[in-house]
Amino acid sequence: MPRMLRHGSSVGADLPPDEAVTVGSVTDPALRAALAAAAAGDAGPARDLLAETRLGAQWERRSGCVSALAERALHNPGWLEGWLAAAPEDPDATLVKADLCIQQAWEIRTGHRASHVSEDQFRAFFTLLEDALPVIAAATELGPTDPVPWQVALTHARGIQAPREVFDAYWAEAVARSPHHYGCHATALQYLCAKWYGSHEEMFAFAERAADTALPGSKLNALPLLAAVEYEVVSDDSTQGGPIPEARVAAAIARAQELSAWYEPGDPDAAGFRNHLALMLILGERWAEALDTFRAIGVHAREFPWAYVGDSRKEFLEFRLGVRMQVASRTPFFSKPPQSPPTTSAALPVPAPRSLAIAAAPPHQVAEAALMCGVSLRIAPAPAGASYVELVPDPSPGRRAALAGGEELLTAAADNFTTAEKWPALVLRRTADRYSFTLFHKGKVRATHLWDPAAPVVDHAQAAATAQAVAGVFPITDLRPLITLLRGGNDPARRQAELVAVLGLPPVPDGFGERDEILGDLPEARLLARRGVLKGIRDTMSTDLGTPSLHVPRPRRWWTLRIVALVILVPAAVYGWLSPDIGWYRTLVPTAASLFYAVQLRKAWARRR
Repeated sequence: MPRMLRHGSSVGADLPPDEAVTVGSVTDPALRAALAAAAAGDAGPARDLLAETRLGAQWERRSGCVSALAERALHNPGWLEGWLAAAPEDPDATLVKADLCIQQAWEIRTGHRASHVSEDQFRAFFTLLEDALPVIAAATELGPTDPVPWQVALTHARGIQAPREVFDAYWAEAVARSPHHYGCHATALQYLCAKWYGSHEEMFAFAERAADTALPGSKLNALPLLAAVEYEVVSDDSTQGGPIPEARVAAAIARAQELSAWYEPGDPDAAGFRNHLALMLILGERWAEALDTFRAIGVHAREFPWAYVGDSRKEFLEFRLGVRMQVASRTPFFSKPPQSPPTTSAALPVPAPRSLAIAAAPPHQVAEAALMCGVSLRIAPAPAGASYVELVPDPSPGRRAALAGGEELLTAAADNFTTAEKWPALVLRRTADRYSFTLFHKGKVRATHLWDPAAPVVDHAQAAATAQAVAGVFPITDLRPLITLLRGGNDPARRQAELVAVLGLPPVPDGFGERDEILGDLPEARLLARRGVLKGIRDTMSTDLGTPSLHVPRPRRWWTLRIVALVILVPAAVYGWLSPDIGWYRTLVPTAASLFYAVQLRKAWARRR
């Protein structure tokens, strides 16, 4: 524990902040534009993008684009139906439709094990897969050189429980068109794993053959790592003394580490296998290497493998924090923790996350509640007796700030300063074109939501549950406007601003999301400087809560206690000085206490006036 406290603030301090981490973020600008347009009912950008990938034989990129667009059509089908109606023989639209059919079937089945899927779900699942077969066949005919329809066919074969000869036929067609297509190999690996229709040995042999024939830098070198995660994490079989020797698992990890070196830190193309690599290094208690892998991942968390153990984003952040603490606890107390080597990477820049809290309480109440947060805050008065709160960057953050888990520092601070308070706080966040909020009340998260133009639309049930949670804090009688705001992904800035208005909170200040420290321009804003635990306790007895000072009106009890103390202490001090039987050193105590309380009362009265 002492080592953890000593080094916890510096180990991993170069990692991206929690609020910048996203799961499955779309980094292709053309795909983001296509997804946003599709949500608005326009298929044009999607049509142009897929035509570009087909004509340019960009099969890996095409595979990801088709999957993302099919997922968008799962919740917004109108644009794809219009596209197919206008061009029924379009190879790109037909391919998206084929992938959509597969996703619709799996949406009903869910990703749970068979024992947790009902008979009705299975019946609907197989019916939809049967209906998908002619659409997949049409996609393969319209794209004779395209391997992506065969990737969809391989997924279909796994779901429909196709015999091995069917799988082998589909696999032969796929590799004939693109022998090193990573998407087809990863899909085939699932069919061959023990939980489906193969075995651990067959899965590893397939992955190792593909990696042995792959070019240096090809993601096929990560296939053995995916097999290792399937074997060590997903499989129900005990891996102690299992059929796969530990040396093969170790070799898969080593091969993935070599592959990771081919990619720049923060490269989204490498994020898939790097997330798997981080988990495997953690399982092997190779903490320093896991920390370096998290550095290489940057902000690009992925759904898997973290979904195998819980909520993807939450698990990613908690595992990352755990690795930091493990490295800190293993660093000698008087030594410096190992630092990552400097890099001149050309990785994609991380958009600056910005956050702002709106508290439904006046600034002095927020300041008094926030004394023990362990971070520096700027607090400004807002209309209707509310307050704006923002985080003030600290060049040397305290250990409590560095060790804070959860979303990010302002969110952690809101969690802290709303505890035991009757008033709520709404934390708003903006990162590039992604907007979100978290609602705190009495130190608990009541609701959270993310608007992302490239993400699937939130279903009605989830939006209604979030709206109901918000209505439990704010007096909202009609939930329909709030549900409408939550269910859209387009124009997130407008939706976030309208949410604030619906809740009856003050409007978002100008400049939020565009620059840092927007409250610094407000003349009445005050800084609440970070305090240690002891100083925070001491300052709860003081009237100086900031630099410059932030006046806090003192409650009636505060005045009563000090006046009563003076009534008792002043006569005691006078009696002590006038009585020859009492020594001066015994008289000094009530005298000093009387002066202390008198000065406090005088300062508080002057501020009150």
